[in-house]
Amino acid sequence: MTLRFGTDGVRGIANRELTPELVVALGRTAATVLGDGRPFVVARDTRRSGPMLEAALVAGLCSVGVPVLTGGVLPTPALAHLSGVHDAPGAMISASHNPFPDNGVKLFARGGRKLTDAEEAAIEARLGSGPGDDAPVGEGVGEPGPLPDAGAQYVEHVVGTLGGRRLDGLRVVVDCAHGAAFEVAPRALRLAGARVEVLHDRPDGTNINAGCGSTDPGPLRRAVREEGADAGLAFDGDADRVVAVDERGALVDGDQILAVAALDLQRRGLLRGGALAVTVMSNLGLRRALAEHGVRVVETPVGDRNVLAAIEAHGLSLGGEQSGHVVFADLATTGDGLLTGLQLLDVVVRSGQPLSELASVVQPLPQILRNVRVADRARLDDAPGFRAALVEVEAGLGEAGRVLVRASGTEPVIRVMVEAPTAGEAEAAAARLVAAVEEACGEG
Repeated sequence: MTLRFGTDGVRGIANRELTPELVVALGRTAATVLGDGRPFVVARDTRRSGPMLEAALVAGLCSVGVPVLTGGVLPTPALAHLSGVHDAPGAMISASHNPFPDNGVKLFARGGRKLTDAEEAAIEARLGSGPGDDAPVGEGVGEPGPLPDAGAQYVEHVVGTLGGRRLDGLRVVVDCAHGAAFEVAPRALRLAGARVEVLHDRPDGTNINAGCGSTDPGPLRRAVREEGADAGLAFDGDADRVVAVDERGALVDGDQILAVAALDLQRRGLLRGGALAVTVMSNLGLRRALAEHGVRVVETPVGDRNVLAAIEAHGLSLGGEQSGHVVFADLATTGDGLLTGLQLLDVVVRSGQPLSELASVVQPLPQILRNVRVADRARLDDAPGFRAALVEVEAGLGEAGRVLVRASGTEPVIRVMVEAPTAGEAEAAAARLVAAVEEACGEG
């Protein structure tokens, strides 16, 4: 029995790669590594496989004597918040923005924090080592029970981050992606005073992320224009990320949200360290916009766990990813799409400016992403032909663009990213690098 953590927990096709047997073993091992007899808090998104895997995880936890508090369908950040409230480890059953056949388990240590590399390694190493003769029996077996008013507690928390400020008069369209936020997001926005129209809030177990949400904001863009709304918010399946839509129907991505938030915090003297953490994928336009206002950037590898580590290491109050994972470190322990959306709308109200004007501080450069399937990704390290092509492309772009080439951690894929002043220049540079990668590593 093998298990490997990715950038955000464990994922796979439910009942094939992520089997109930594997999840039972994961529950037992997580209890041993993360717990000290404290209850685990468990929640899930709306996938059909969620109840099956929740039952398996709860069984694994209870089999080693750990009580479980089940919150039902909740966003991942709600699970993290409740983990903090109860000073308990937590587990979220979700595959985030992936299609519905996939599922996953995201583990949180006590207090709602993401696991360290050492904690993940310990779980991987000990997986499958059952309790044996030491297994509890009788009253020693753990007991599951519901966590009353879990959604209401989370709604109260996220609305409370506004500090009593209101969104009265603001018209908002929200796309729940048929996912974990389908109840709590409209409730929170209405409690904060917004007039809310809701899209994709009828999960049936199979429609999560399907043609909707943060991975497909087209329906939201149309709805905002048709409704004459002030803004739109689109979540992914577990609502730890959000993208926005301005009053004109234009997309406002994570980079633009980060810029609006950073400059607002700076004006209010709340941007600790005078910087924010972003990943290598954040657009050069964001970096330029922040530099013009004296805000520094701390760059991290891809993954919100790396952003969180940088926030902690540098004592920052903000960080995030272009995809819409945004961490307000003074308000939450992890990325929270609903909290981020509320904070963004709060800036709109306080500034008196439309979202389009606020977001225009960032002028994104055309960005081309290519996933190149190769025969052997390791050959890229010793490929002089590729190195020469890379030097040539970077020299041609100079300070007007940016190149990032990195190997996937899990697939035989080399990822090529190019930013340039025009889409044509970006396409040409990317094509040059893709050809060099294929020549160096062989086509997959």
